[in-house]
Amino acid sequence: MSEESIPDIPSRLREGLRGGLQTSLKLVKWVVPLYLVVDLLKHTPVLEQMGALFAPLMGLFGLPGEAAFAFVAAFLLNLYAAIAILVPLDLTPWQVTQCGLMMGLAHNLVVEGGVLGSTGARGGLLTLYRLLIAGVCGLTMAGLHRLFAS
Repeated sequence: MSEESIPDIPSRLREGLRGGLQTSLKLVKWVVPLYLVVDLLKHTPVLEQMGALFAPLMGLFGLPGEAAFAFVAAFLLNLYAAIAILVPLDLTPWQVTQCGLMMGLAHNLVVEGGVLGSTGARGGLLTLYRLLIAGVCGLTMAGLHRLFAS
């Protein structure tokens, strides 16, 4: 084996650690501020009042109205932002699972819809399908929860 083909392990480790740290810092820039804002708003009437606007829609899924903000973050930003909003809401394990399933199906819609469109696929139509499938799964889970919780 020639000396050129031997990988330089220390430099690759440094490069990997640097890349991991940069990615972590990017995530922290979104996650920490969102978490703090929601946690602070939770102690004021603002979050409850804003959540009341979305309560009828979110109630279909057996979720509090405040969970709508996490869905907006998941749809427009990413799952990390959505998690930062969900954590201070004190949801039940079932509700967190339900949100995770729905958001896993329909997240980062703007970027992924654009990527799909650039491949020749119908990005808008596929985005709509993702939203519909997430909604059907959320309604199914809400129904299952009502069935088994009683």
